[in-house]
Amino acid sequence: MKPGKKFRNAIKNNNPLVIPGAINAYSAKLAERSGYNAIYLSGSGVAAASYGLPDLGVTSLEDVLIDAKRITDASELPLLVDIDTGWGDFDAVSNTIVEMEKAGVAAVHIEDQVFDKRCGHRPNKQIVSISEMQDRLKAAVSAKNDESFFIMARTDALASEGIDKAIERCGEYLKAGADGIFFEAAVSLDEYKEFKSNFSAPLLANITEFGKTPLYSQKDLSDVGVDIVLYPLTAFRAMSLSAEKIYNSILKDGTQEPLLDIMQTREELYEVLDYYNFEKQLDEQFENNEKESS
Repeated sequence: MKPGKKFRNAIKNNNPLVIPGAINAYSAKLAERSGYNAIYLSGSGVAAASYGLPDLGVTSLEDVLIDAKRITDASELPLLVDIDTGWGDFDAVSNTIVEMEKAGVAAVHIEDQVFDKRCGHRPNKQIVSISEMQDRLKAAVSAKNDESFFIMARTDALASEGIDKAIERCGEYLKAGADGIFFEAAVSLDEYKEFKSNFSAPLLANITEFGKTPLYSQKDLSDVGVDIVLYPLTAFRAMSLSAEKIYNSILKDGTQEPLLDIMQTREELYEVLDYYNFEKQLDEQFENNEKESS
């Protein structure tokens, strides 16, 4: 089944579809083993984890593609990818979609901020006109090779224009061909409810920590019509703090022994990676090489 079709089925068959962020290929495998039905690659996560940079539009299509391809090679789950503003003009947006499809990505979201974008939960965001965002979406839709490939429009308009204008924008984005809406930085359940009173298209709630949006439960969100609940960097934040504490502890204590109970064991790692099966194939290859040379 094509990745886009998998993603659409996951939305249809889950109420809501819960999507965790997977910062790299190994994280994707862990999420798959945990029973999720889709995974997410955050642009902010790529910038921070892969390049040590802030989420201010400084990473490129090529930077994100590297991580996306690694994830799709490692996991069968449909992958939703953050493509920021599409990295340029009509042709650049079209090329982005082509490359994402080639990489095995199932879905993307593209936003209505200006090219020099900011994190969606930071102040002073600037957004483009409705017509410019529609052009981005039209470029994305026209570039699809697979009709099931899912293109989501993210709007950051709520902070600067209010709920009514944000809803108006959503309607125009759907007319331009968006398959769903990423309603960024909502501050109340009523705002999601207002969207669903106007449109039936799939709606995504970004439940990121330490941002503008309260940490609503999946039930609360489902009750107001949210179709997709995203946890973009939850695991990454936990990994980062854990790693920092471990680095400090090793320097302080001179040994990692007190930390063993919070570590994944070698055997657990091997199980996730299917290590012994790979090793068996390697052993068989060595045996065959020896037979051929004798």
